[in-house]
Amino acid sequence: MTATGMIALAMSIGMASLAVAESEIVKIDVYPESAELLTSRDQQRFVVRAIRADDVTIDVTSEAKWSVGDDKIAKLQGTTLLPTGDGETKLAIEYSGFEAEVPVKVAQADAERPVSFKLDVMPVFMRAGCNTGSCHGAARGKDGFRLSLFGFDPKGDYDRITRELASRRINLAVPQASLLMEKSIGAVPHTGGKLFDQDSEYYATMIRWLESGAQRDPSEPPVCEKIEIYPPKAVLEGEGAKQQFIVKAFYADGTTRDVTDLAVFLTSNDNSVPMEKDGMATAANRGEAFVMARFDTHTVGSQVIVLPKDLQYEKPQVAGNYIDELVGAKLHKLRIVPSGLCSDEEYLRRTTIDITGQLPTAEEYAAFVADQSPDKRAKLVDRLLERKEFAEIWAMKWAQLLMIKSENNRVSYKSAFLYNSWLQEKIANEVPLDEMVRELLGATGGTFSNPPTNFYEVERNTLKTAENVAQVFMGIRTQCAQCHNHPFDRWTMDDYYSFAAFFAQVGRKNAEDERERIIYDRRGGDVRHLVDNRVMTPKFLGGVEPDLKGRDRREVFAEWLTAPENPFFAANTANRIWDHFFGVGIIDPVDDIRVSNPASNPELLDALATKLIEYKYDFKKLVKDICASNAYQRTTLPNDSNKSDTKNFAYAQVRRIPAEQLLDCISQATETQDKFKGLPLGARAVQIADGKTSTYFLTTFGRAERATVCACEAKTSPTLSQALHMLNGDATQGKIAKGKLVSDWLNEEKLSPEQIVEKIYVRCLSRQPTDEEKTRLMAVVDQDENKQQALEDVFWAVLNSREFLFNH
Repeated sequence: MTATGMIALAMSIGMASLAVAESEIVKIDVYPESAELLTSRDQQRFVVRAIRADDVTIDVTSEAKWSVGDDKIAKLQGTTLLPTGDGETKLAIEYSGFEAEVPVKVAQADAERPVSFKLDVMPVFMRAGCNTGSCHGAARGKDGFRLSLFGFDPKGDYDRITRELASRRINLAVPQASLLMEKSIGAVPHTGGKLFDQDSEYYATMIRWLESGAQRDPSEPPVCEKIEIYPPKAVLEGEGAKQQFIVKAFYADGTTRDVTDLAVFLTSNDNSVPMEKDGMATAANRGEAFVMARFDTHTVGSQVIVLPKDLQYEKPQVAGNYIDELVGAKLHKLRIVPSGLCSDEEYLRRTTIDITGQLPTAEEYAAFVADQSPDKRAKLVDRLLERKEFAEIWAMKWAQLLMIKSENNRVSYKSAFLYNSWLQEKIANEVPLDEMVRELLGATGGTFSNPPTNFYEVERNTLKTAENVAQVFMGIRTQCAQCHNHPFDRWTMDDYYSFAAFFAQVGRKNAEDERERIIYDRRGGDVRHLVDNRVMTPKFLGGVEPDLKGRDRREVFAEWLTAPENPFFAANTANRIWDHFFGVGIIDPVDDIRVSNPASNPELLDALATKLIEYKYDFKKLVKDICASNAYQRTTLPNDSNKSDTKNFAYAQVRRIPAEQLLDCISQATETQDKFKGLPLGARAVQIADGKTSTYFLTTFGRAERATVCACEAKTSPTLSQALHMLNGDATQGKIAKGKLVSDWLNEEKLSPEQIVEKIYVRCLSRQPTDEEKTRLMAVVDQDENKQQALEDVFWAVLNSREFLFNH
């Protein structure tokens, strides 16, 4: 054999060994990690998952060997554990040389568990889909029968089931003849069709309840405090690979229950991971999904990644900061190779627009390109963050979220201007965000003398105020829970009205100036529950009931919101900052944080939130971390492995420049000035204080109307109207003529047409034209006797190019 052949053979052997090592199982996990069985009807399913060296997971539940330490305490029926006697034992599992043990506790093994309307019957309606919005959970019900949407009103549901259509809907003498039961098994016509079989556990539960007299629960049953879905994550390889998911509920009295049969399973991506009703997930096309389980008022989820079989992939070396380590870890799970880094010219333009909303000047371009120092990108970011434009950009973004605008008979132009100026001052003076938010939410006094009080004038409705606070500062949309429990998150109506109670005592009165209002704490006022008219005690969203004695409720809430242990504020803020620099949030949309809209990279979001707290909410430091990361510095050019991915930051997204910054960039490039209401000639569009002030250009290009706190109001999607306005409107040709730059370059600076083309490219695109571009453009210019007109046409063409209109 030749030397070349021997080397090739050695390499092939090495690759084969690597393949074996990658597919080797390194551990097994058993879920849940413990079992507590109570009464003879209790049971617990289990899932066993093997993990390979390459992180691929395999459901080996049916292949593992199972044994119970003491069969007098518990027994196995397949992979389901059943009680046989009181005591403690262990469940042993073995697979491929790996062993695991699960502690088991059994109590009241001989006792019959009485059927509960709330714990047993209501979940059957949920699982069968009876109380969804498309069925009997609709506002007016369906076919004369109404249930509360997703069971938010168990007491009302009980009355409607047992008191309406007496002796027909339920038949206590002959439970099987109940209309409720006959329709559910398809024995009589039912619009919803057959829901379950007569030999199913659901049918048996309903019959047991009817046979026991269809009683209310004699006392309030224990509340389900949380549920968990197992396994917590899965990486499936090859189409058809399966993973069974199970759900366990945890109750306030310390008991647990396997509710896999009662939970509703969902998937965020049917194309990659379709989900069956029993919790079985099947791998389909390459991608990722979030599979969810809903039970009671809780929704939980698990990330599932699907990889093709025998995918050729070599893990790239991760370089950069903590952001890159976490982004790289997620890309590795997906077997995605990130794109390379962008050029210096691209980085200069990208960061300058993102941080200041302006273009780099020709002088800044020349200096940056000539700089050979290895840390020149970091130094650029430092310089940009010190400019006043950075504060103006973020003041504008906060003004959009806070809906700062003048309103007839409510918010005067002076109030709006002072409110906006207060924001700019806080950000320019580097006041920590948590301090700024505490001052805003707890503000009292005059809307002139203390501008943040305008927050309570922009929106006066207590419920809307609470909704806005949750959406802006926590990223949570609570609106659904006003009329029913949230269908896709854990928030209940009780949560909604208890949270709104923090803002029920905001007082308003007239000041001496008729344009000004005084905001104060009335120390009186309540919020009542929509269903039963209860007075709701203030309670933190997802938290506890605070001590409010002698204090302004808003101040107590603001302290909780901005506390380091708060799970919402830092994560929401970090996510919004990330979205500004990447064009897509780690949770997207940024103000729709819920279980069913999970983070694409939860570990990254947690790290950014932790850093923001560590930096004491000096978000400039977080901006430095982001801009220093390779994730931010990547090129916009995808490769074969990442071209279909849009949310894991494998390459930079091309983003249209927002309306205000785009107008400012056009004005900067053409050296023209704009005039806006209340501002001097030459002011930038990002400095506009009043949301009611706009222009045709700003409206056309998606400036936020500030009618809601939704981040979606500021639009950057290209439209035909935008294209027509750029082609025919004053935004380009009119400003080019008004700025007279081409004329000055030709007549005063005596530049050649070729030099002028280069100046246009550097001024607008922060790069030199390529040889091909220069050749084509000069051929057009040389043919035209009117050089000024020809060069102004070049200027116009560059301003209309996608490269100018987009940040890349």
